[in-house]
Amino acid sequence: MSLVRIVERDRRDRLGEGPLWSARDNALYWTDILSHRLNRLSLDSGVVRSWEFDEYLGWAVEREKGGLVLGLGRRFVRFDPETGVTRAIAAPEPDRFGNRVNDAKADPQGRIWAGTMSINCADPTGSFYRLDTDGTATRVDGPYTIANGPAIAADGSFLLHTDTALATIFRFDVNDDGSLGPRTPFIAFEPEWGNPDGMTFDAEGCLWVACWGGSCVTRFSPEGARERSIALPASQITSCTFAGPALDRMFVTSASDGVDEPQGGALFEVDPGCRGLATQLYRG
Repeated sequence: MSLVRIVERDRRDRLGEGPLWSARDNALYWTDILSHRLNRLSLDSGVVRSWEFDEYLGWAVEREKGGLVLGLGRRFVRFDPETGVTRAIAAPEPDRFGNRVNDAKADPQGRIWAGTMSINCADPTGSFYRLDTDGTATRVDGPYTIANGPAIAADGSFLLHTDTALATIFRFDVNDDGSLGPRTPFIAFEPEWGNPDGMTFDAEGCLWVACWGGSCVTRFSPEGARERSIALPASQITSCTFAGPALDRMFVTSASDGVDEPQGGALFEVDPGCRGLATQLYRG
């Protein structure tokens, strides 16, 4: 496989985000937030299937009991891809009409960590939430202008979360009760790196970060030192995840909104030269 491959399909994403590897389906899910679309790429056939919604679609997380959990508008909902039925779980920001959900991950305890942000990407009205397995959503940090990430350690002992507008990735210890320790700056991006967007850990404890405005994904050591980057033919790189039965394939999302680039909004596959961590499932 070449270092960078463009996944062939009939459209580009306005704001591709939230790539999710499903071992159960042998498929990659990802969203197009601004087009209200969920996509699924079958690794068996190469076929892409899509579902459309009436609201911004920030992310998808696999549910242990079947189906997915989606960040839809300002809500968390269950979704059955086979029937198209959604069922509400929680609505942590019912009155913040200028906000939307943006990015999320499940942890080894089966909880979901999810951020919200302002639709205009300018106001610090977003927050960071924990969705417990009983369906309770608790605000754990804020405010955020553009909440992104998170990346969760293999043992769940700490997580990383970012405010893209601040060009800084923050580290939080995760306590046994699910509360977070203090927000500590972990990686401050240099201007030439772009801004940190979605991210994921590999099996060696290194962090891979999609660099919005930087045309690349970058690997950082466990201590936060910049190690290497993989250049991509689009500027607005949004997120990345490991995929495939061996977790040795990486898929990278991007955005076309606001730029005139032939490959803006493409879904890329790159060779990371390492393996990732297994996808965690929501246990609610």
